Formats: sequence, C-alpha cells, structure tokens
Amino acid sequence: MSSQVQLPLRQAHEILNLFLSLPETEDNPLPLKDRVNALGQTIQSLRRYTPIGVVAAIAAYNFPFLTALWKVMPALVTGNSVILRPSPLTPLSAMVFADAADEAELPPGVLNVVLESGIEGARMLTTHPAIDMVAFTGSTNVGMQVMSQASSTMKRLQLELGGKSAQIFLPDMVERAAAVVAGVCTAHAGQGCALGTRVFVPEDRKAAVLEQIAAALPRIRIGSAHDADTQLGPVISAAQRARCEHFVDLAVTHGARVVTGGKRPAHLAKGYFFEPTVLDVPDNGNPAAQEEIFGPVVCVIGFRDLDHAVAMANDSRYGLSGYVHGLDRAQALKTGLRIRSGTVNVNAGLMSTYVSSGGQRASGIARERGVEGLRLYQQMSCLNIGG
Repeated sequence: MSSQVQLPLRQAHEILNLFLSLPETEDNPLPLKDRVNALGQTIQSLRRYTPIGVVAAIAAYNFPFLTALWKVMPALVTGNSVILRPSPLTPLSAMVFADAADEAELPPGVLNVVLESGIEGARMLTTHPAIDMVAFTGSTNVGMQVMSQASSTMKRLQLELGGKSAQIFLPDMVERAAAVVAGVCTAHAGQGCALGTRVFVPEDRKAAVLEQIAAALPRIRIGSAHDADTQLGPVISAAQRARCEHFVDLAVTHGARVVTGGKRPAHLAKGYFFEPTVLDVPDNGNPAAQEEIFGPVVCVIGFRDLDHAVAMANDSRYGLSGYVHGLDRAQALKTGLRIRSGTVNVNAGLMSTYVSSGGQRASGIARERGVEGLRLYQQMSCLNIGG
C-alpha cells in the first residue's frame, strides 16, 4: 500500500516543491576572459528553460500509479500538456489523474487520459507529429519499438526499460544473501525492473548460501493480497507466469540447478502464481542470468574474487541498477564504483524525488526524478547578451 499509494502522494508534493526551487534562467559558467569581447562589451550568457510542448506518458503495469505520476507531475509543473496512456493491464488508477484534473479545474486538453485494451493508441502517441516527447516505462523490447517509432519526428525520449541488476556480496556480509534473495522474490513477485536478480557470492561460500536459501524460501506464504499473511502474490498474467516457467526450463537446459521453487504452487489452482525460485547457475552466460524474467526468479552465481564478480556484473546488456553489500565500507564503495549502471547502491537503497534514476545501454535513456528528471521536460536555449 505504501509504495503504490502513500509514496506517490508524498512525491507529488515533493516534485512541485523541487520544481519551485529551480530558476527559470541560469548563468552559464563563462570564464572571465570570455565575459568581455574584443569590442569591450560585457557578455552575459544564460540558460533559459521553457516547456517542451505535448508529452505522451506511457506507464507500466507493476507500479501503475507511481510510474504515471513520475511522468505526469514533472510534465505538468514544467508547463506542458500531457496525454497519459496507462498499461492495458492496470488502467484504473490512471483515472485518478483525470478526476484530479477535473477537481483542480485544469483547462480542457492540459491533461488527458487514454484507456485502451490494445496498442493502437500507444502507437499513435509515439508517431504523431503533434507529440513532442514520449516518456515510457516498460520492457526493453517495447522501448526499442518506441524509439524507432518516435525517430521520424525526432521526439525527445525518456525510456526506463528492463534490468538484470547484479548484487555482489563481499565475503564479510555473505550471510545476508538469503534474506536479500527472499526480498527480491517477494517484492511485487519479482516484477521490478531494478531488482537485483543476479546474486554473486564467493565461490567457496556458495553451497552454504544455497543451503540457507533452500531452508528459508519454502516458508514464504504464497496467496491472495486479500490475505494479510500473504508474502508473495501472483504475477500479472498467464503469459508472465509462462515466461517464468520458460526461463527456468531454459536455465536448467544450460546447466543450472533449481535450488527451490521453479513451478506453480500445487495448492493454488486459480491465479497466476509462481513459487519463489532460486537457480544455482554455473556461470553468468546462462540465459536466466542474461535476460530479464520479471518474476520471482533469482540466479545465484559464484565468483573467484572481486575482479571476477565485477566482470560478471558488467557482462550484461542491461545497466539499470546494481548493489554491493559489505561490512568493509571502503572495499564495498570501491567495488560499487566499478559497476556500469545508472544507479549503484552500496549497503543501501533509495527511491527519492530528489535523486534521479535511469538506465544505461538496453536499460534506457535519460533520467527520471531529481533535477535532471524535471529539466528533461523543458527546452533549453542559450541567451547571450552584450552591453
């Protein structure tokens, strides 16, 4: 409830406050020698920020209200008009924005909500010449289509796409691995793009870690969200459950071993449930370690030394997030600085209005939240004034 309702409501106010703290114009950092020209004129150079125009906001299903808010609020406060198109799998919370627009008496056309069961509306939003920017959260494959469709009209893009984030456990904190793995599986049933689904532990400690996981994860209570004791709910659809099954089978075919889980829970005949699953993966080249599964499936991989761990962490087409765990903070930070990712968390995690996030490589382009996430919705022009 807190991540789906309370957090977005708090961040809505924070986004507004952050924007109000930003200047409309900023001084360019000209060196002194460039502030006076050959004619003796004093030069001032300014960056000026204005609205970009019409923004198409295409939200994801896993955090439908939050991912929509991260687009709608920055776009509106920076002076743009917005067309919000939620995922067809989770459309209802988007109507909250429509109700709020009516209650706030926004002028007609400033905020628009388009619900659809297919993709025709989304395709039009990414191709129509009247759209100036597309902000999209979703899979890498769909993000590539968005980029391609937007290219002919040179739209600005903000793409927050898939991830296959690494978690490196230094030897002095490897005992935390089992609890962290359980947390990954139970967080929205593993349906989070920034979740650390590749877990790297010292090779000589791997057997012990897997034993702890095998003892802990079967105790996770799977069931309906209406049950207060539920720790793990269903994935979004039958197709997503089938994807989990496919990658478990594919992983095993390529030499992995199912430590726990790997199938539908026998006691739940109805619903798209999948057991919390941990795979003992022999190397980082396994398909389950290379592709985003988006379900409660985690790979555990052994490393010889930290150089080996970092090399495997960076051996991915994704670069959304990364994690390092270690009591030796200096060593943990040194390791984290070597991870090629848009966000790196060292003994911590943070989701703040004031700190941006964004992907590298196949995990997307541009940043969301923070100052960068606000300026993205503005055009910048430079004014050079002499006198």
